[in-house]
Amino acid sequence: MDGERRILDTIEAPCDVKGLDQAGITQLAAEIREELITTVAATGGHLAPNLGVVELTLGIHRALNCPTDRIVFDVGHQSYVHKLLTGRRERFSTLRQYGGVCGFPKRSESPFDAFDTGHASDSLSVALGMALARDARQGTETVLVVIGDGSMTGGMAFEALNHIGHLGARIVIVLNDNEMSISENVGALASYLARVRLDPRYVRLRDGVESRLASNPIGKVMVDAGEAVKESVKQLLVPGMLFEELGLKYVGPIDGHDVAAVESAVSAAARSDGPVIIHAVTRKGAGYEHAEEQPDAFHGIGPFSVETGRANGSEGPMSYTEAFSRSLVEEARRDDRIVAITAAMPSGTGLDRFASEFPDRFFDVGIAEEHAVGLAAGLALGGRVPVVAIYSTFLQRAYDQLIMDVALQNLHVVFCLDRAGLVGEDGPTHHGVFDLTYLRSIPNMSVLAPADEGELAHSLRTALAADGPVAIRYPRGSGVGVGLPAEPEVWDSGRAQRRREGDDVALLAVGRMVGVSEEAAELLAQDAVSASVYNMRWVKPLDLEACLHAAKTHRLVVTVEENTSCGGFGAAVAEALADLRRPASLLRLAVPDCFVTHGAMGLLLDEVGLTAQGVRAAVLGRMSDAPHPESDGDGRTAESNGASAHRRASR
Repeated sequence: MDGERRILDTIEAPCDVKGLDQAGITQLAAEIREELITTVAATGGHLAPNLGVVELTLGIHRALNCPTDRIVFDVGHQSYVHKLLTGRRERFSTLRQYGGVCGFPKRSESPFDAFDTGHASDSLSVALGMALARDARQGTETVLVVIGDGSMTGGMAFEALNHIGHLGARIVIVLNDNEMSISENVGALASYLARVRLDPRYVRLRDGVESRLASNPIGKVMVDAGEAVKESVKQLLVPGMLFEELGLKYVGPIDGHDVAAVESAVSAAARSDGPVIIHAVTRKGAGYEHAEEQPDAFHGIGPFSVETGRANGSEGPMSYTEAFSRSLVEEARRDDRIVAITAAMPSGTGLDRFASEFPDRFFDVGIAEEHAVGLAAGLALGGRVPVVAIYSTFLQRAYDQLIMDVALQNLHVVFCLDRAGLVGEDGPTHHGVFDLTYLRSIPNMSVLAPADEGELAHSLRTALAADGPVAIRYPRGSGVGVGLPAEPEVWDSGRAQRRREGDDVALLAVGRMVGVSEEAAELLAQDAVSASVYNMRWVKPLDLEACLHAAKTHRLVVTVEENTSCGGFGAAVAEALADLRRPASLLRLAVPDCFVTHGAMGLLLDEVGLTAQGVRAAVLGRMSDAPHPESDGDGRTAESNGASAHRRASR
C-alpha cells in the first residue's frame, strides 16, 4: 500500500466496519484477500473457502451487532475473515501454529466465536438450541448460521431444518452456495440449487411473485382461487420451494460478493419473526487466480508460493494416502467386485485415481458418513466388496451404522481410515485419536494398523481377503520411504512381527509408533537397556502369544500407540494380560485423555511423549521399580504419560 496504513489495520471489532463507505469496503475486501493469501502461503490452511466469503462476512457483520448477536459457522474452515474482523488481526500470522490462532472457531479464543466447530452439518442444530435458549430468557439477539451447500448434503442439516420449520424459530440461515464442499458437490440437492442459481426467473422473493400474480386479472383469479392453485403456481415460479415447504422463508439467490446486498438481506431477515434462509451465491477462491482455477486444491493447502501457487517443499517418500490410492487401484484391477465409497473426499482420501479408472464402481455420497456405511452394507449384501475411505475423525459420525448395519450382520466391508492419530495444524476437531477405541469395542470388527506404506498395501490385501468387517487405520503425511511391495501378502490373522530382540523391555507398538519404538530402542541401548520391539500389526484380534511372551521374558512391557489412552491398544494388552492371569509391569504410552491442541506434528508428538526421546524417558523412569521376569511382580500398571503431559496437551 506504498507505506499508507491499511484500512484493515484500523479494524479492531466488527463495529469498525459499519462506518465505511463503498470505496472503503471495496478497499478493505482487497486488503483482507491480500492478508489471507500471504498468511496461508506461509502457514498453510483453508484458503479458497475464505477467499469466497470475504464480502459475505463483511455484509453479515455490518448487519449484526456481534458478539451480542451470534454467528455459528458450519465446519468453521471459512472463519478466517471473521477472525480478522474480531480482534485477531495482529496475531493472524500465527494461524494454525502451536500456541497461535486456531484455524477453526474456538470459544476460548474469542467471545466472537459462538461455537467450536470442525465437522459439517451440525450448525443448524446448535443454532436452534441457542435460539430456543434465547427465547426462554426473552432475549432479543439474532442467531445466524453460515452453512455451505456442501454441508447441506449432510442428513443432520435436514433433521435440523425440519425441526426449525416445525417450531418457527427465529433464526437467520445464510446458505453459502459456491457449488462445492471440498470437491464438487454431488446429489439431488446440488442439482436443485444449480437450477435455482442459474434460472433468471428465480431472482425474486416469494411475496413478489404473489403480488405480480395479483396485479393482472388472470393471476388474481388464480390467487383468489385458493391455496391449492396458488401453491401449484408458486411451485413453478418461486425459488426455494424446498425450504418454503419446510417452513422457512426463502430469499435469493443474491450475489454473495455484493456487501450491500448481503447486509440488506441479513438486516431484513433479522427483523423477521421466524426462520429465514438467504441463498447467497459465491465463488470459491475469488480474487486469487490459482485458487479460482483449482478450488479443490486450495480448499486446504500447505505452505505455497504466492506467485506460482505451487506447494513448497522437496520430493519425499510417498504419502500413506498415495500408497492406499495406488494399492486399491491394483486390487480393483484384480477383482471387479471391489467398489469404493467416500463422503465428499475423493481427493483427500486418494480415491480420485480409483474414480478415474473405475467410474462405475465409485460412489461419492456427499457429506453423509452414515449413509456411506449403510450403502456399503447393502453393496456387501449384493455381492460387492465395498472399500469405505473416510478420515478417522469423520467415521466417528457413523458409529451406529458400523455396529448395526455392518458388524451385527458380519458383512465384509473394508474401512480405510486416513488421518488416524494426530494430524497437526487442524487441531482437536480433526485429530483421529479415538478410532482404535471405538472400533475395538465392536464385535466382529478386525482392526489393522500398518507400520509403514508398504505394510499398508499388505494390510489392504489382507482385509480384502478376509471375512466380515475390517478396518485399516493409517496416519496423515509421508511414509517412511520403503515404497510399495511388488506383490502384497495376506497376513495371518492376529499375528505380530518381532522386529528387535532384547531382554529388559518389550516395546509393543502399532502404526507409525513402530518406527518411533525402534528409534527409542536404539537410544535405550546407549543407556544399557536392552529392548525388544514388536510390530503388533493387529489391534484386534490381538496376538495373545506375543503379549504373553513379552510379559514372561521382560522386566517391563510398554505399549505405544497414537490413540487415546482410554480403551485403545494399550488397554487391550492390559485386558489380555489380566485375562491370562499373567502379572506384568505395564507402562501404557498413548495420547492423554484430553483434547490435544493444534500445531506442527513434531511439537504435538513431543507434547504427548510419543517421540523416541519421550519413549526413552518414560521407560527409564519406570525401570527402577520394574521386577525381573523371574519374579512374580505385582502386576502394577501405569497411566500413559502422566498428569504433566495431560496438562501440557490440553493447553
